[in-house]
Amino acid sequence: MAEAAVPRLARGMRLRQDAARDGRWVVLGPERMFVPDEIALEVLRLVDGARTVGVIVDELAARFAAPRAEILADVTAMLEDLAGRGVVAS
Repeated sequence: MAEAAVPRLARGMRLRQDAARDGRWVVLGPERMFVPDEIALEVLRLVDGARTVGVIVDELAARFAAPRAEILADVTAMLEDLAGRGVVAS
């Protein structure tokens, strides 16, 4: 996914806290659900259909004082994987 892309959750997908799972965050969609790990959750919380991939990367790099190039590679790979699974779209 390009740095200028504006990712959003795909139609029918929702990120929410699930009381049945002790308040864990889950991504729900038609006939599927997954529990994101802590890193994926940080990224998905920023996927709002307004921020570009570049802005998401900048926010994460500042928050975690990590090298931007590494975060960009990781975020891009994760978003491409989630797009392939129909979880995010751009």
